[in-house]
Amino acid sequence: MIEIQPISKPIDATIRVPGSKSYTNRALLVAAMASGVSTLTGALFSDDTRYMSAALRKLGVEIDADEKRATFAVHGNGGKIPISGAELYIGNSGTTSRSLTAYVSLGHGRFVIDGDEPMRHGRPIADLLDALRQIGVSARTQFGNGHLPVIVEADGLTGGKTRLDVSKSSQFLTALLLIAPYAKNSVEIEVLGDRTMPYIDITRSVMAAFGVHVINEDYKFFRIESEQQYQPRVYNIEPDASNASYFFAAAALTGGRVTVEHLNLDSAQGDLQFLYILEQMGCQTAASDTGITVTGPRQLKGIDVDMRTISDTSLTLAAIAPFADSKVTIRNIEHTRWQETDRIHAMVTELRKLGVPVVEHRDGLEISPAPIKPAAIDTYEDHRVAMAFSLVGLKVNGIRINDPECVSKTFPDYFQVLRELY
Repeated sequence: MIEIQPISKPIDATIRVPGSKSYTNRALLVAAMASGVSTLTGALFSDDTRYMSAALRKLGVEIDADEKRATFAVHGNGGKIPISGAELYIGNSGTTSRSLTAYVSLGHGRFVIDGDEPMRHGRPIADLLDALRQIGVSARTQFGNGHLPVIVEADGLTGGKTRLDVSKSSQFLTALLLIAPYAKNSVEIEVLGDRTMPYIDITRSVMAAFGVHVINEDYKFFRIESEQQYQPRVYNIEPDASNASYFFAAAALTGGRVTVEHLNLDSAQGDLQFLYILEQMGCQTAASDTGITVTGPRQLKGIDVDMRTISDTSLTLAAIAPFADSKVTIRNIEHTRWQETDRIHAMVTELRKLGVPVVEHRDGLEISPAPIKPAAIDTYEDHRVAMAFSLVGLKVNGIRINDPECVSKTFPDYFQVLRELY
C-alpha cells in the first residue's frame, strides 16, 4: 500500500514518461521477423515487454537488452521460428498473448501460450483463433472456453481470406496484420464489428517503418501481399501517450502546468485525443518541439464524451471527474469490461468507496461531483486503476493505493515520477 500526499499549490513540472508499450511490443515482434539486427531505442522496460522479449528468446530470437539505455538489439530470423515447439508464459499481457498466438503459426510444432489467472478467465481470444483457422492454422483453447491456455499445432501460415470480429479487441487484428507478410499467400482480412481502431494505426505505422505495406480500405478490409519482408533498422520508440495522460490530468486537477517531453501531436497514438477532452473541461494545451504542455483551469467543467477510441484514458477521466463543476458522462467503453479487469465495474466500485455518486451503464458511467472521503483503493491487478486513482490523492488526504506494484505492467517507475510533481 502507498498513501498519496496532497499537493497544496498548482504544480509546475516537466516530466519524461517511458516509451510506449504498444510501440515497443509491436517493434520487438516485427524486428524478430526481420532478416538481420534491429536496434530499438527509447524502448519500454516493463512486465509486458519483458514477457514479450522472454517469449521471443524462448522461440529462438537473440535479443540483447540494455535497460539503462532503454535499448533492445533484436537479431531477426527472417520470419522463421527455429525451434519445433515451446511452452510460453505471458503473465497478464494481452498484447503479448494475441501477437504470440499468431506468430507461432509461422513455425512447425506444438506451441502452448498460457498466462496469469486474469488472462485465463477475463481476456477473450476465441475470435482471433477463429480467424487464424480460416487461413490454415490449427489453433484452439485447451479447455474450450475461449481463453488461455491456447494450443497451436503449427505448420506454417497458408494465408488467404479470413473474417475477423474485432468487437472485443483490436489486438486480434494487430496480431494478424503483423504476421501476414510471412504467409505463403497474400492475406485478406474482412473486419466485422466496430471499426474505430486507433491502435491499428500504430500497428500499420510500425509495419511501414520496417518496410511492409498494408492495403487498408476504410478499416473494413485489409490486404497484405505475400513475399514482403520486414527490413532491419534502427527504430526509436516514442513516449507512451496513455501514461502521459496521468500527468496531463494532474495539471488539470491542480490548476497547474505540466509538460511531457518528446511527445508530439503527429503521433499515431490515439490516446493523445485525451488532450481535447481536457480542453473541453477548461484546460489549455500547447505543443512545441520539446513536448506537449497542459495548463489547468481554476475549475474543471463537466463533460459528456464517447471514449470508445481512447478507452485506456477513461479511467484517468473518471478519477478527475468528481472535481468538475457538473456531471461527467463516459460512453461507449463496454469493451473495457474484458481487459485487465472489468474496468467499468472497477471505476464504479472505487468511486463509490470515495463517496462519489455514480450511475453504472452497460457501456459506461455517469459521475457527479462530490466531496471525497478517504479510502483505500483496490487495484484489481490493473495498472491503470492504480495510476488513475492516485490522482485523487493529489487533492485529498487519506487516499491509499493497494498493490501499487501492479504499475510494473507498463510504468514501473510511475510513483517515483509522480513525486516529481511536488
